Amino acid sequence: MSIAAVLLRLKKHFFITFALLLATLCVFSLIYLALTWAADKSVDDLRQKWAPPPSQFIDVSGLMVHVRDEGWHEDPEPVILIHGASSSLHTWEVWAKELKKQHRVITMDLPGFGLTGPHQTNDYSMTSYIQFMIDLMDTLHITRAALGGNALGGEIAWETAIAAPNRVTRLILVNPTGYATPPHAVPFDSSLARVPGLSWLRTCCLPHSTVEQGVKDLYGNPEKVTASLVERYEAMMLRTGNRKAFGMYLKQRDHDSDIELMKQIAVPTLILWGSKDPFIPMENAERFHQDMAGSKLIMFDELGHVPQEENPIVTLAAVNIFLQ
Repeated sequence: MSIAAVLLRLKKHFFITFALLLATLCVFSLIYLALTWAADKSVDDLRQKWAPPPSQFIDVSGLMVHVRDEGWHEDPEPVILIHGASSSLHTWEVWAKELKKQHRVITMDLPGFGLTGPHQTNDYSMTSYIQFMIDLMDTLHITRAALGGNALGGEIAWETAIAAPNRVTRLILVNPTGYATPPHAVPFDSSLARVPGLSWLRTCCLPHSTVEQGVKDLYGNPEKVTASLVERYEAMMLRTGNRKAFGMYLKQRDHDSDIELMKQIAVPTLILWGSKDPFIPMENAERFHQDMAGSKLIMFDELGHVPQEENPIVTLAAVNIFLQ
């Protein structure tokens, strides 16, 4: 057999193999779609269950934002609490219930998450989130406030303190992000959706098992995760446009850029850290403590990525002392 014939035969075999692999991938994708397809839900569908009073929707620079504004409205130093990625204002409900007895407490769903939904400009950069916080404070006529945040929310809090130091009186950082982490160390980031060419699955598929496991990953003790808790996280992800926005957020997020500037933060800072966080290295807790002069660090050995949600009573005790 001539060399040309052998090459032709190999070429034919290659194309047949490639076609079979492509067909297999298509079949697998169709099966996956059929089993995990989850339609978006509108805000109107979700509002009754997940936005009862005191929830309200206010216009912040053209975006209708889900907000709860509770407590003593004459408070000269309100407390604003910022949730993390794939979460919502509901993560602060127990904290807010107690803090509002002595403070004005504001919680909100960030652009791209919760019932607020996608940003009209599709900008999920840190610069955009900082501007959102300033715009929110202006809309609510708040000159200065204590900012608290978990994970992404913690990073937004300390970044806002750098960008607008005259607007922030103190910081409460709960397992904040900021230092570089592994590219996919993000809650609810499906491994399948990270496969090249399959990222679109994130926008239309949401296996219940993935959400359940994702919530359990947030907790130091997964046995604390209830069906109603999983239902809440799932509902917020299904809000129209949120899954697409989450994909954009993952592409736009940028850590480590302002680490040196962090050292300039001069406001009193409390750092709460759940040691069983699988997403953020525990050594980052000490790095924040060292880089933020005068900060106080409290470790919770049995808690995970969302200490304020997993054990709100114990974590809040430290916050009350700090705010006094």
